[in-house]
Amino acid sequence: MVDVKKIKSIDLAPFTIMSSSIHAILAFIAAILMLILFGIVAALIPGLGVISAFITWAGVALVIIYPISSFFISIASAFFSVWLYNMLEPRVGGIQLRLEGNEVQEIPIVPFALILSCIGAVWAFIIGLFLAAVIAPFTALISSSIPIIAGLIANSTNATNITNMTALPTGAAVSAGGVVLSVILIIGMPIAVFILGFISAALAAIFYNFLATRVAKVQLEFAAVTETVHELKSIPVVPAALSLSVVFAVFGFIQGLGQLFSNGGILGLIGNTIGMFIEGLIVVALVAIFYNFLAPRIGGVKLDLE
Repeated sequence: MVDVKKIKSIDLAPFTIMSSSIHAILAFIAAILMLILFGIVAALIPGLGVISAFITWAGVALVIIYPISSFFISIASAFFSVWLYNMLEPRVGGIQLRLEGNEVQEIPIVPFALILSCIGAVWAFIIGLFLAAVIAPFTALISSSIPIIAGLIANSTNATNITNMTALPTGAAVSAGGVVLSVILIIGMPIAVFILGFISAALAAIFYNFLATRVAKVQLEFAAVTETVHELKSIPVVPAALSLSVVFAVFGFIQGLGQLFSNGGILGLIGNTIGMFIEGLIVVALVAIFYNFLAPRIGGVKLDLE
């Protein structure tokens, strides 16, 4: 029997700790691989002792810095994203899952895409506001400096010999450009992120519902904490990796179609599809493995399901 569950809210602390821990482990693995790559590069140029030593020690530093920075950045981003989800859910609706036992049979498309695109739009608004605040002093400085620069040029050069003074933008033009750029960052970018995020999330749900479930279905092992709150105890690795890697592969196929008539050709299309499938298989499998390892030790993600 199919049971429709809506995620009313997500417990902030367990999700944040789990997400940041998994990100740190993945970052550590990536740093180790980069260290190996740096070591190979250093070994191939033994004559450049100083550069080889620098490359080697940069790789060692990366192994320390990358996981730690990834952990703390993920804490901030995961906490705020989940907080946004909990704030937006009563207004736009939450993610729904059609469950049969522990199998995710279907993800209703519109609720899934709507709330994820709203979260992305809020993030885009904050980033755009920050960038606009950073750019504004520079545009003000440039616009106020242009008359001074123009005066210095006029004083140091015979005015009758100046032929390109009209090419110099005016302070008003720079100020107007800064205003337009700020409007694009604060208003245009969130709108664009919302539209693209909605389309991407909707396509991901469609690909899962109509394609991935024919290969395998994601399984979620829940344990009831209260009447409505459930803890995600484990994620069976193989079904999750197989089903979601199909979604990755379809996105890779679509991306490859864009390169089909350029320099990629049919080989680029096939390579992109297979590459995305393998990437999805590895990433999802690692995330599931690390989740299952960490959940009994630091606690699983807790969801309020209705």
